[in-house]
Amino acid sequence: MAVDELDTRILRLLLEQPRTSVREYARILGVARGTLQARLDRLERDGVITGTGPSLSPAALGHPVLAFVHIEVTQGHLDDVGEALAAVPEIVEAFSITGGGDLLTRVVARDNLHLEDVIQKLISMPGVVRTRTEVALRERVPHRLLPLVESVGRAAAK
Repeated sequence: MAVDELDTRILRLLLEQPRTSVREYARILGVARGTLQARLDRLERDGVITGTGPSLSPAALGHPVLAFVHIEVTQGHLDDVGEALAAVPEIVEAFSITGGGDLLTRVVARDNLHLEDVIQKLISMPGVVRTRTEVALRERVPHRLLPLVESVGRAAAK
């Protein structure tokens, strides 16, 4: 999907001011509300915009410990383990990966003891061979997409 300069401006505004109305976005961008709505609909339909909900902090929800758990799975059990992972609320993301292990999960916990309990739950799942855990000490670059949006917009303008 081609993202043009107006799309880039719209995406920047959505990221910088997520709680603004469509009418206000149109005013700020100097475009008709219908034009803006059509662009938003296309960006959603094309999968560029994937959600509109709030961004939540696990730490503020009482889960300040962040760990990345690599999981090695018995051959043929990847889907079963993936489904089992979805039932663990402390797992906030899980990806199939290449390299060391079959799955990479992002796990949050109340403290290190809670993290150990979550890891023990993972180890006991049928199909899980072993896990390797890395605890995050400090976030150095927060999740962000604006630099990517700007880069795509610059490339589209050329």
